Amino acid sequence: MTVDLSKAEWFKSSHSGTQADCVEVAFLVGGPVGVRDSKDPTGPALVFTPTEWAAFIAGVAGGMLSRQ
Repeated sequence: MTVDLSKAEWFKSSHSGTQADCVEVAFLVGGPVGVRDSKDPTGPALVFTPTEWAAFIAGVAGGMLSRQ
C-alpha cells in the first residue's frame, strides 16, 4: 500500500509527556493509520488498514500486549 504521508497530522499520546522515545500516530484520509518513531520524523512509517488498527487497539485494551 502506498500512502502519501506529506500532509499527515502526527500526534503523540497524552501519556507520553516530554519523553523523546515515543511513537506518533496519524489518522489518514480514507481510513489508513500511520505510525512512526518520534525521534525520526522523516524516517519510515508503518501504515495500517482501519481493520488492522482496530485489532491492535482491541489487543492493547484487552491487555494482550502488556509487558510481563
